[in-house]
Amino acid sequence: MNIDFHIHVKLSKKTNFELEHFASMIDEAKAQGLDAITLTEHFNTHRFEDVYGTLDTLYPCNDHYYNVDGFRIFTGMEVDIAEGGHILVSGPKDKLLEVRAALDGHTAPDRFIGLAQLFELCEPRGMMVIGGHPFRESNPLFHIDRELLRRFDAFDLNGKDLHEIGIQENIAKVLTLGEELGVPVVAGSDAHQMFQVGCVYNAFAGQFETIAELKAAIRAGAYKRVLSPSLDLQVRAANLVKKLLKKKKEVV
Repeated sequence: MNIDFHIHVKLSKKTNFELEHFASMIDEAKAQGLDAITLTEHFNTHRFEDVYGTLDTLYPCNDHYYNVDGFRIFTGMEVDIAEGGHILVSGPKDKLLEVRAALDGHTAPDRFIGLAQLFELCEPRGMMVIGGHPFRESNPLFHIDRELLRRFDAFDLNGKDLHEIGIQENIAKVLTLGEELGVPVVAGSDAHQMFQVGCVYNAFAGQFETIAELKAAIRAGAYKRVLSPSLDLQVRAANLVKKLLKKKKEVV
């Protein structure tokens, strides 16, 4: 199974969920050889409920993933925390939506939930919790207490950061952090636009039905991270197109 653990299906937080844009992302994922993604839309995006509400009307879901003509979309979201970082939360859809409901009072920057409290919501529900782009200047994680960081299931080797920080430099930083804390590192494109899809992904030997199975395979190291040779070009192209489209589509 080839899977991307960090992908968005909206152009930005301020745009509406559009099926045409969603379809372009999934079609490109298939074209790039992916078998699955984890949908990690921002938890405080404009009309978050439209994303899963719409998918529920279109595709069968076994509470772990949507089946889009054989392509698997595991359910998740990206959560801002009080410490400044971004956290990728995924797991059974009913449990995921329970966590999202508990975050209703924490969607504004001055009300973001603390990382310890987020773990307390996620861990009893069997969620996979990944530390997103830990060295991003605007939303870092590496500065947080080490004991909290050790609770992550993985850290995110992020396609956008590989481009902006530098491939070798960012790989070294994230892998070193993971090794120091005993936390695995998985790849996520952080794509909001189709050109970025496939710039990084994870290759597993088997097929998986649940996030729990994926967590176990990650912990066992039974995967490899794959970086596209055209990563820089893909991210640059996506950034340019995203900027142009946002001017036309963002909801004020």
